[in-house]
Amino acid sequence: MKKLLCTLCLISFSMFSYARDLPDFTELVEKQGPAVVNVSITQTVSQEEMLPQIPDLPEGDPFFDFFRRFRPPHGGMPREFESKSQGSGFIVSADGYILTNAHVVDGADEVTVRLTDKRDFKAKVIGTDRRTDVALIKINATGLPKVVIGNPAQLKVGEWVAAIGSPFGFENSVTAGIVSAKGRSLPQENYVPFIQTDAAINPGNSGGPLFNLRGEVVGINSQIYSRTGGYMGVSFAIPIDVAIGIADQLRIHGKISRGWLGVMIQDVTKELAESFGLKKPEGALIAGVEKGGPADKAGMEPSDVVLKFDGKPVGNASELPLLVGATKPGKTVAVQVWRKGASKELSLTVAEAPSEKIVARRPGKDDGAVGRLGLSLRDLVESQKKELQVSHGILVESAQGVAARAGIRRGDVIMSVLNKDVKNVEHFEQILSGYKAGQTLALLVRRGDHALFIPLRLK
Repeated sequence: MKKLLCTLCLISFSMFSYARDLPDFTELVEKQGPAVVNVSITQTVSQEEMLPQIPDLPEGDPFFDFFRRFRPPHGGMPREFESKSQGSGFIVSADGYILTNAHVVDGADEVTVRLTDKRDFKAKVIGTDRRTDVALIKINATGLPKVVIGNPAQLKVGEWVAAIGSPFGFENSVTAGIVSAKGRSLPQENYVPFIQTDAAINPGNSGGPLFNLRGEVVGINSQIYSRTGGYMGVSFAIPIDVAIGIADQLRIHGKISRGWLGVMIQDVTKELAESFGLKKPEGALIAGVEKGGPADKAGMEPSDVVLKFDGKPVGNASELPLLVGATKPGKTVAVQVWRKGASKELSLTVAEAPSEKIVARRPGKDDGAVGRLGLSLRDLVESQKKELQVSHGILVESAQGVAARAGIRRGDVIMSVLNKDVKNVEHFEQILSGYKAGQTLALLVRRGDHALFIPLRLK
């Protein structure tokens, strides 16, 4: 009995000691919570966008009567209605500047910010950057509580962090976890060294702050890895220094200026390192050089391995875009490359990255054929053309409504319309403007390694 009591005492002491070592977030939430806001957006969605994907069929088609059953009766639904969604944000200045995610406010007709004291404000979108998923918005207010900005470089893997946001609309919810990894590179996200955490992040947390134990913001919660749409223990945040740099450019210049080399890169594997005579797999392997670009002018060649850029080591391929993007266009830098078994120094003048010309329009809006078809399009830059081995065309960012029902998908490249080559988005709009509603156009689409014609009826 005496032995049992001693054992219970040891267990109790261990539990007390464990509880004593756990972090206390109460002071953090009390001080920083008021600077975290709920961001709700309203956008106009067309009736077509919400309907099932029903093909356009002539009345003589044997399947016409079958699919007609799924169509609403004429006049049974409004052509347009309001769709609402929510996210999070946080105040970075007392005069009303707020950081959030670009995808939170993308396509919004109206943005409303709610503070913890239940005051609502209409917000103006100062600017967004889709490449980093950062947006800066502004409300007309003064004397607001604001967050304290921290230094993500000082974060350590295993360190405790806390997230505050509005998951599923539950405002000012607090979750906690640790830093799982730093400098994560995600597909299609070349300009952000993400902070990976296991703090519970769910839909609605997007745009909210990630705090360290000192109550400083170290990141913006942006993405989750999930097979179900909900939290699975893998969340990603944009480092706050990256976000602040983007926000400053949006506020001062109204646009983002990034460095650009004009190269295609890939990781150096162990096998490639051996073939190139490198002691270990490191650096960024140049797979292609765009003609006339900064790298081409500097004498960079395919098979070069970039080991250092502007004096900073390049550990792998994902690090090079970060270094180049953060370099001011026009600056001349030294680049160390590994070429044919020896190190070589090059002098390179960084150029400004081509702007992404994007036409993103919702179906149902009276803003031209592209908008009515439900297409979101982007011009191809030269490196994309080379990679796809095409000389012209435009990239489909998203397809909804009429375009989606016709069979056009995200990632397709529209090459021509009725045998007319499409040069860019503006040219595509010009071509469509020459045809009337009801006409069917044959679009030549590149999909992967194949090409196919897709008939598309103008609405």
